[in-house]
Amino acid sequence: MNFPLYIAKRYIFSRSKNNAINIINRIASMGIIVGTMALFVVLSVFSGLKVFSLSFTNEIDPDLKMTSTYGKSFLLTPGQESQIKKINGVASYTKIIEERVLFIFKDKQQVTYIKGVDSNYVVVNDIKKKLFNGQWLKPDSYQVVVGYGIARDFSMGLLDFENPLQVLAPKPGKGAFENPEEAFNKTDVLPVGIYSISEDLDSKYVFTDLRLAQELLLYKPNQISGIEFNLKDNADEAVVNSKLEKIFQNKITLKNRAQLNESLYKMLNTENIAVYLIFTLVIIVALFNLIGALIMMILDKKANLKTLFNLGTEINNLRKIFLLQGTLLSVFGGSIGLVLGIILVLLQQQYELIMITPTLAYPVVFTLENVLIVMGTIVSLGFVASLIASSRVSKKLLD
Repeated sequence: MNFPLYIAKRYIFSRSKNNAINIINRIASMGIIVGTMALFVVLSVFSGLKVFSLSFTNEIDPDLKMTSTYGKSFLLTPGQESQIKKINGVASYTKIIEERVLFIFKDKQQVTYIKGVDSNYVVVNDIKKKLFNGQWLKPDSYQVVVGYGIARDFSMGLLDFENPLQVLAPKPGKGAFENPEEAFNKTDVLPVGIYSISEDLDSKYVFTDLRLAQELLLYKPNQISGIEFNLKDNADEAVVNSKLEKIFQNKITLKNRAQLNESLYKMLNTENIAVYLIFTLVIIVALFNLIGALIMMILDKKANLKTLFNLGTEINNLRKIFLLQGTLLSVFGGSIGLVLGIILVLLQQQYELIMITPTLAYPVVFTLENVLIVMGTIVSLGFVASLIASSRVSKKLLD
């Protein structure tokens, strides 16, 4: 039997004759339990907020997006397209064109992006789920789907045949035009749908048919600005990237969903780290109670320690008793706090106890990663606190 461990367990579960020490031990235990529960709940809440925030962009962003490294557009040959279809990890793909153009409706105008898409776009992205009103555009038509922000700014409705939405795109080339109107390609389009995703995205894109965008920008039939991919669940992104770079001779730039929203991911991760550090500081303050409780226990058991020392127990083993006692208290308290935190998170997920709005529950996500982070933090800090307290055991103290 491990002698220090045996004594440490006896000290944990036995009551002291001094009632003040028992109260201090309970306060230290409660501090560990509450601190653990709070840390886990907060991390679960921020995981939920991260998923909730990314859900807006995930509806419109693909698993992988390919653009040209050396210009706004590139030519896609039939041979390259047939090679793309042979890549195992690719479930589907869609050809797109993105360009900033001028939109005019009645006496209002706005510069934003036109996004030409083919019929596969609704397969790669779940944009149809975000339609606020109307329907998705038909292929080979002059229909467009606009964002809620653009429709609001223009005070524009759907299927307004008397007041069409005008699109003006600058003509490519050099030199000046005598008539400013000659510098633009102009066409009328008909809004048939309004999508609503987020405040930024609702004012960013106007979706139109790919061929209409090519006609407006004077592109060739096989000229596009990018390809968006939907990958299979078991696909290896690195392998898919390697095959695409080989097909296009390393003249392309590939970005996954996280890279497309790099600033958003960075902001969410920074917030998560900041909250973790703040609540870790709270736990460190709570563990000062553990240090105090262990020191009081050392003083209370001083006579017993002196007896053990006289019987031949080394000072290091006497220190291990309180090191193990504090560590075990951290493990037991952390486990109880973690169980309580998991119960709270699961109750929120199941019954939506706390609401942000009458129809939107506060998002929380239970992850094994958060369980490991919280338990690792509590045990590590508890071990350090116990190490500090156990160092008070010395030959001088016993003498």
